[in-house]
Amino acid sequence: MSRYADPSTLGTTGAEPETDGDAETETDRQLSLSFEAFHTTHARKWLKYAYLHTGGRDAAVEVTRGAFRRLAAVWPHALRQASVEAFAWALLKECVVEWLYDHRKPTALTETAAFAVVTKALLREFQAQFALLESQLGLYAAIARLPERQCDVIVLRHVIGYGDAQIAALLGVDEATVRSHASRGRRRLATALGMDQADTRGNQP
Repeated sequence: MSRYADPSTLGTTGAEPETDGDAETETDRQLSLSFEAFHTTHARKWLKYAYLHTGGRDAAVEVTRGAFRRLAAVWPHALRQASVEAFAWALLKECVVEWLYDHRKPTALTETAAFAVVTKALLREFQAQFALLESQLGLYAAIARLPERQCDVIVLRHVIGYGDAQIAALLGVDEATVRSHASRGRRRLATALGMDQADTRGNQP
């Protein structure tokens, strides 16, 4: 149903729908348009997420393009799901895991430069000063050890840039659950880093 332009344009020009001239039906056009809209909305953020885990631009493009191709192949099925966003997000995560397994690599989450964004945001929320590099590295490791949903929420919020409503759609939960995961994640991080719980409670949304 859809194909891609050159990899260097991923996240900037969107997916290009295939056309069969006059043979393309209205339903085909609607499917292509809806898929292109989804791609335009999520491509940059998916690419950033893939980069966080693979640690390289080329690998991130490969994973993201593969995920969108796989999604395009089942797009009509995806549209019938309770949440298209949650279905697609699960597919992207599956593609990331497969790439890491195939290349015998652990996630590069705590090694990528973009991951520093989340530490800065969380340090502000904790109202604590980390002068030592060891403290920041401790935060990297603590985030990586969070339960999957808590880690997802914190990364999606502070690194990828999704709002709570978008995160809720991606994870197939309501916004209150997103806020709960974020709050619990902050508390776990505070405990892991030996910080005063009061530093986090005063900054909860």
